[in-house]
Amino acid sequence: MGRVPALDEPLKKHLGPATAKVLAEALDLHTVGDLLHHYPRRYTERGELTTLSELPLDEHVTVVAQVADARVHTFNGAKGRTQRLEVTLTDGYGRLQLVFFGKGVHKPHHDLLPGTRAMFSGKVSLFNRRLQLAHPAYELLRGDGDVAVDTWAGALIPIYPATTKMESWKIAKAVDSVLPFAAEAVDPLPGTLREGRGLAGLPEALTLIHRPRTKADVAAARDRLKWDEAFVLQVALARRRHADTQLPAVPRRPAADGLLTAFDAKLPFTLTEGQNKVSKEIFDDLATDHPMHRLLQGEVGSGKTMVALRAMLAVVDAGGQAAMLAPTEVLAQQHHRSVTEMMGELAEGGMLGGADQGTKVVLLTGSMGAAARRQALLDLVTGEAGIVIGTHALIEDKVGFHDLGLVVVDEQHRFGVEQRDALRGKGKQPPHLLVMTATPIPRTVAMTVFGDLETSVLDQLPAGRSPIASHVVPAADKPHFLARAWERVREEVEGGHQAYVVCPRIGDEEDRKKAAKRKPSAEDDAEKRPPLAVLDVAEQLRAGPLAGLRIAALHGRMHPDDKDEVMRRFAAGDLDVLVATTVIEVGVNVPNATAMVIMDADRFGVSQLHQLRGRVGRGSAPGLCLLVTEMPEASPARQRLGAVAATLDGFELSRIDLEQRREGDVLGQAQSGARSSLRVLTVIDDEEVIAAAREEATALVLADPDLEAHPGLRTALDALLSEEREEYLEKG
Repeated sequence: MGRVPALDEPLKKHLGPATAKVLAEALDLHTVGDLLHHYPRRYTERGELTTLSELPLDEHVTVVAQVADARVHTFNGAKGRTQRLEVTLTDGYGRLQLVFFGKGVHKPHHDLLPGTRAMFSGKVSLFNRRLQLAHPAYELLRGDGDVAVDTWAGALIPIYPATTKMESWKIAKAVDSVLPFAAEAVDPLPGTLREGRGLAGLPEALTLIHRPRTKADVAAARDRLKWDEAFVLQVALARRRHADTQLPAVPRRPAADGLLTAFDAKLPFTLTEGQNKVSKEIFDDLATDHPMHRLLQGEVGSGKTMVALRAMLAVVDAGGQAAMLAPTEVLAQQHHRSVTEMMGELAEGGMLGGADQGTKVVLLTGSMGAAARRQALLDLVTGEAGIVIGTHALIEDKVGFHDLGLVVVDEQHRFGVEQRDALRGKGKQPPHLLVMTATPIPRTVAMTVFGDLETSVLDQLPAGRSPIASHVVPAADKPHFLARAWERVREEVEGGHQAYVVCPRIGDEEDRKKAAKRKPSAEDDAEKRPPLAVLDVAEQLRAGPLAGLRIAALHGRMHPDDKDEVMRRFAAGDLDVLVATTVIEVGVNVPNATAMVIMDADRFGVSQLHQLRGRVGRGSAPGLCLLVTEMPEASPARQRLGAVAATLDGFELSRIDLEQRREGDVLGQAQSGARSSLRVLTVIDDEEVIAAAREEATALVLADPDLEAHPGLRTALDALLSEEREEYLEKG
């Protein structure tokens, strides 16, 4: 057996067993290489104090500050007389409170005298409207001779991503133990690329990122390490794209005077310039003899469904079948309804009164009756149905196709890659694939998250869409604002319009059982109350501020027929207010709905709020979206809501969303369960690096698809692509 490479050796071989155990459990760091790639989050200069006024709530932080004041208070507690030590820190401008209780006050009372400088580590909370750290860990910075400072010879002290069990300075000491092994790091970047771009070698970059002497050292190290992350990922994606071009597919060209021509002739409006441009890109792909892999992204209401339908009709024209996969039954039914309405008699092929060049459009969902399901399956396997729209029920083994030519996936982030792959496997040859999303994605994210797909963007809204005004309603600070929100809903209804009220939870028996099983934690407080529920809020509105209006509830655990019935009644104008979960998030189209109130809006993500808001303002009347929250003004959640209220630009919001979730793994953390592969690269700020890396990777893979001349790069790819991740890209 050969020697294990130094960077693959377990940490317990070089650190104490207790330290190695905490690093593994708390930070998922197991090998020497893992620890060397755990880079400092930032650096503080010797003598420089951290700005205390900008600390994020509810996050674990490490700060360097000076003690301004320390006082012990004695009071009567449950177990007799007890003590509390309150220490005030300062950076010369802002202040931060530390608090220690009981037996834990003696050592800090002795250490933390006014004028003392130290590093403090803990979770930021709010008490009496002031920022505080409760029982923080600390390391004194006395200057000369002090271990904490003299660990580093330079003027910069690295601050590492840390946890309550492993503070930044302890991580720094662990890094010191393994830093000599950086010299043995295998460099994944080809020498010509490194030289051409003036990048440091990997061993040097690892040393500089952990122990820089100057800010220039940090910049050089980060520039190099960003390239590692961008290039290795882009090589993985370039190999995926290259492999796709080697697959066979049946070219699908629409007939000259076929179904598509007949459909276009029926349209009561002209397509936007964007729809025409994107349609041409798709038709060009469909005409090739290898599978199309295209991402179609566009703002809510930009007409993606129309573009996808024309692609499906083109494939039916060419003798194939098309399948559209929707994430929920409500959305599948909605798509089926709108497609059959748009096609008219063209959707009744082979039926009495149907058009000669028409085809059959069938719906297939898990809750269909046995007879209807049997007929739909028969229509698919015989080729009678050219188009099928359904949920994941389409993926089941018993579903067979006559000749599946195109798969359209709506809101792809809601599907596991295995599901998508199973559907693609139902074609005689790999079918063409069109992925649609209404969540706008910045260009660099598209180059990483969807790097194996070509991208088309619809950024023009069709004529007739109305503006949407958005406002944050701070229910806890200003309860009269919430009362006014319900008045506004009533005014919209009195004006002949309708409204949505969205809640994060259902509130049925199943919810109650889950809540009963949950053990209360020490953190349970007002901010941790259960999210508001559809059934409770609907009841309160009927009895209170919206009494007399026609109100119905809609959620995912209702019987499909009941869900469909509620949606039909709302669409027909027989209901005034729909109280719903996020089942209405995508695809639901009721032009008469002009107002939306989102309860506990802070419990939703930025993209989700933008999606929800897109359900109003779909007609000629202006839309109104009210974001209700009880979070305090200084909280990150309120800032997030403020950003959503401030712009309707989905691409701008997706940047904000990404900035807040930048630790997330672009390879799909939810899919692979692994920790983030991006440590210094940020897909927002490093657009130039990502674009250049994509170019270099594409050229390299074209010349050497199996990377035979690049063993270091192959090793780095193996590390990035664990089996699960490889599978994720394979099926992407």
